[in-house]
Amino acid sequence: MNTSQFQQLALTLLVFLGVSRLQAADAQPNILFIFADDLSYETIGAFGHTDIETPNLDRLVKRGTTFTHTYNMGAWHGAVCVASRTMINTGRFVWRAQAIEPKLNDEVKAGRFWAQLMQQAGYETYFTGKWHVQADVNKIFDHVSHIRPGMPNQTEAGYYRPVPGLPDKWSPYDPQFEGFWKGGKHWSEVLADDADGYLKMAAKSDQPFFMYLAFNAAHDPRQAPKEFVDKYPLDRIKVPENFLPEYPNMNDIGAGKDLRDEQLAPWPRTEYAVKVHRQEYYALITHMDVQIGKIVDALKATGKADNTYIFFTGDHGLAVGHHGLLGKQNMYEHSLRPPMIVVGPGIPKDAKIDARVYLQDIMPTTLELAGAPIPPQVEFHSLLPLIEGRSGSSYPAIYGAYMEGMQRAVLVDNFKLIHYPKIDRYRLYDLENDPQEMRDLAQDTAFAPRLMAMKESLLELEQEMDDPLVRPAK
Repeated sequence: MNTSQFQQLALTLLVFLGVSRLQAADAQPNILFIFADDLSYETIGAFGHTDIETPNLDRLVKRGTTFTHTYNMGAWHGAVCVASRTMINTGRFVWRAQAIEPKLNDEVKAGRFWAQLMQQAGYETYFTGKWHVQADVNKIFDHVSHIRPGMPNQTEAGYYRPVPGLPDKWSPYDPQFEGFWKGGKHWSEVLADDADGYLKMAAKSDQPFFMYLAFNAAHDPRQAPKEFVDKYPLDRIKVPENFLPEYPNMNDIGAGKDLRDEQLAPWPRTEYAVKVHRQEYYALITHMDVQIGKIVDALKATGKADNTYIFFTGDHGLAVGHHGLLGKQNMYEHSLRPPMIVVGPGIPKDAKIDARVYLQDIMPTTLELAGAPIPPQVEFHSLLPLIEGRSGSSYPAIYGAYMEGMQRAVLVDNFKLIHYPKIDRYRLYDLENDPQEMRDLAQDTAFAPRLMAMKESLLELEQEMDDPLVRPAK
């Protein structure tokens, strides 16, 4: 038996014993986690969305594997990012993450946060950017740079705009409106500088690192230098196919006129207003893409890139004009789905995996790559079996929720059922034939058996998730 055959046999034995090929091949690799905010899956040029420029993310797509159907599980209040980040840092599903939120300091003391589990595996840990978790980040990471709030500050001029025929008092590149410009340098640029500084330090160490880089982009206020806004003249911007002037029932599902995110543009929505908001959204994303390029270049300069896994995702998606909505507090694909890209040694290049996963699956994946045990409280699944082709699916169904009694969703096969419990309204969509979710099949008698089966699946998931809708009263 030659050396190559022996190595292959050894790897096969490790997989048989439950050890990932990637983990076996590269012990203690570095982990670089790049986290965006309010980033829809539609915002990566390489995914076929030619109306936006993301050359650096496009290169990562070519270098690695994309999960094309990545979901956020939901939220217990309007700040969806809080729930998303609590889930990814604790590993718990949405309602159990909510249950421990008041006791997150106990989780810190017990060493159960993601970064602490990486520390226990021998990693030096680093954080900069948006945290937005109800625990002291300084007690969780070895090194912390800028700690940003949930969003840069908005101003009164940034709401209910623009109105056709009236001057727009707000500008995405005028520093007087603060937001991303507060402090004198755009926050996305500060994050890239922070990452570069830590990577220069890490280059001198033999200890593996875990970096958690959390952009506030592409959250509003959607501000970028003028040169980036100028890339997107309004005649280049497309209005979403499922554009509506106003979403039916929006005030009954927690996504109405009282919701801050929905106050950014006036009602009824106009194509003009949606184009302006998408123009500023794309500009902020393209500006962030430049910073991501700088981070990847800084990693390469350390000489450690060949033993580093890069994970890129967002904490959820965003509507920005789809279905008459602007925010992420809904169960439609544009708001549930961020992009997700994985790059690193042994990861297939320019590959796509269509299996539905949760973005929080990144957390146990990194633990597996680090050779660390995945604790019993971590409910999300490692992505490695999918990447390595050992599994075709991680979840038989995908669950979505927004607030205790407002919205629920389940995805099974190519169908999605949305339920609005407060008004007991169901919507059923065939995602394969209606990806923009424009034809509600819930009242179509031909789909009555499917509707009944989806209702049963949703109830089963609500019970599994300890959903407040079915949780026994104490």
